[in-house]
Amino acid sequence: MANVQAQTNGAAKTRDPEFYAGFSRFEIECEFVQSLSNPLYIQHLAINKYFDDPAFVAYLDYLNYFRQPEYLKFLLYPGPTLRALELLQQEQFRKDAINPGLIEAMAREGFEAATAGL
Repeated sequence: MANVQAQTNGAAKTRDPEFYAGFSRFEIECEFVQSLSNPLYIQHLAINKYFDDPAFVAYLDYLNYFRQPEYLKFLLYPGPTLRALELLQQEQFRKDAINPGLIEAMAREGFEAATAGL
């Protein structure tokens, strides 16, 4: 990929357009997709109407590439992350995500699953 020239204090500096604030696009997408395993973050997205934006919904679909083994290995919590990503593909779930009862149930189930056998 071609490098982009940026001017800083009169000197040209080469930067890779695939990096944002020092992070690669993949690192940012990996961090974001993992944040979806947090039910409160899903509720935040619902409250702020992100799920009403067709481009954002398409982005959620795009993130399904994390299901492939070569990307799955980078997820710290693959089970909850992929489950949330799966649920977010459903329009009804995106509508229901604003419901505190649903979010509380998801958080409780996640806690119970994480502490099972302790």
